[in-house]
Amino acid sequence: MAAESFAHAAAVLRESDPDRYISTLTVPASHRDGVVALYAFNAEVAGIRERVNGPAPGEIRLQWWNDALQGDGHGAVRQNPVADALLETLDRYALPPGTLQRLIGARRFDLYDDPMPDLETFEGYAGETASTLLQLSAMILNEGLPVEPGDAAGHLGVAQAMIGHLRAFGYVSSQGRIMLPWSVMEANGVRETEIFSGVDSEGLHEALGQIAEIASAHLEKARVAIAAAPKSIRPAFAIFPIVEAQLKQWNRGGAKAFAAPQNEPDWRKIIRVGWWSLRNR
Repeated sequence: MAAESFAHAAAVLRESDPDRYISTLTVPASHRDGVVALYAFNAEVAGIRERVNGPAPGEIRLQWWNDALQGDGHGAVRQNPVADALLETLDRYALPPGTLQRLIGARRFDLYDDPMPDLETFEGYAGETASTLLQLSAMILNEGLPVEPGDAAGHLGVAQAMIGHLRAFGYVSSQGRIMLPWSVMEANGVRETEIFSGVDSEGLHEALGQIAEIASAHLEKARVAIAAAPKSIRPAFAIFPIVEAQLKQWNRGGAKAFAAPQNEPDWRKIIRVGWWSLRNR
């Protein structure tokens, strides 16, 4: 079943998270299935809130994945092709399932409407989600061996999460949620009612601009760390040029805090990733 499961995982990823899918196109063929399975698992978990009515059923779905990683209870786990591909990948590369269980734990935050309290909490959340995926991808390219010190994954993951939520600010706020650090908003005089009502203000733009500067700083640290990383694992970070272009695009149009993000066509992202990969061989 493994071959069909990996093919299904690729289809799920291409549909649910096209940017990460594009970033896998330069991963060596011998390791690409594993990275795709990892990202497809993340797409399934990250999309749970959109597919359920309320936190309780979301918690049940997250628990199912947690149990699957523990090997508890569910004899039919392998009938889920994404789970089958993921478990095959964990076995093949001896990856630590506890790392993915922490990712699941972090994703519980997504099910509720509590605001992201501060920058430290956001960076922790991003580290357990986006950075974890990058770190495990690098381990896959390193034949399952640990990759130290993890600075590239850490900084790029935070930047990716931060830029993603800057771009999704209007959509997320329309759901009554604040996923960017509330402490930065509050320090600039922003009120929750203004955000949930879609009210632009000078304070809001100042806050979002400060967050964009933090993201840019993480992106620059990631650039340096990737350049210092072994060439064999650099394809794990091929999302970099897509994220970098999205930040530049947001900065050009940042005066419209609640606007839907512009999105480049996939062919242009593929070119960006291709050129980046050539320069980082």
